[in-house]
Amino acid sequence: MRSAAVLEKGLANDRRWMLVDENNVFLTQRQHPRLALFRMAIDNSTLRVSFDGDSCEIPHPSTLTSAPMEAQVWDDTVTVVEAGSSFHSWFSTRLGIPSKLVWFPEPNARSVDPDFAFRKENVSLADAFPVLVIGLASLNDLNSRLESPVPMNRFRPNFVIEGTNPYEEDGWKEFRVGNNRFRGVKNCSRCVTTTVDQDSGIKGREPLLTLSRYRKEGDKINFGRNAVAVDHYMVHEGDEIVLE
Repeated sequence: MRSAAVLEKGLANDRRWMLVDENNVFLTQRQHPRLALFRMAIDNSTLRVSFDGDSCEIPHPSTLTSAPMEAQVWDDTVTVVEAGSSFHSWFSTRLGIPSKLVWFPEPNARSVDPDFAFRKENVSLADAFPVLVIGLASLNDLNSRLESPVPMNRFRPNFVIEGTNPYEEDGWKEFRVGNNRFRGVKNCSRCVTTTVDQDSGIKGREPLLTLSRYRKEGDKINFGRNAVAVDHYMVHEGDEIVLE
């Protein structure tokens, strides 16, 4: 997609669905790297998920009729809605463990860490913040230190920026993307998910090992800048970014 609506919880459709286990605890690539093999695409508002040549179409959230249930994301308990048993079966078969597909409605609460909130923002099912920004120059600098370069999808940013110096985004506090103002709140600490090859679903050691040698601050390894949205308009590929 070349454009998206900016909502309080982040870009529209971003990280609103997740898989949970039998205890309604979220599943991630940290423990289940095969999750990387699911491919998502939106076609005329329909979410299509494919896996090894097979695919399924996820129903529009407005059609879900299941009663709300609680699920766990890190230390947060969120209220979600199940997609239905046929979808649970489809994902469970391909992932190899019992799992359920659930959706996080936009009005439901999940607060951003109050130490970094600007206006008591909420976040989607992302780890912690609605928006992640990474400069292409930062990735290029990292890749210059690696034996085998890694693509940007290892880091799952919402905005990839060009025309900056490596790691310049670390210091961004207020910036604009098109008509939308954002507030940078903290640098993004990285985990082992960055070591999962998104094409093979195989976990390795890089790029986290190399990042740990020059991007470590205390006990955190940082790469990218977390942000919250001040405005909620459309953003488009190619929008100009202005520091304020």
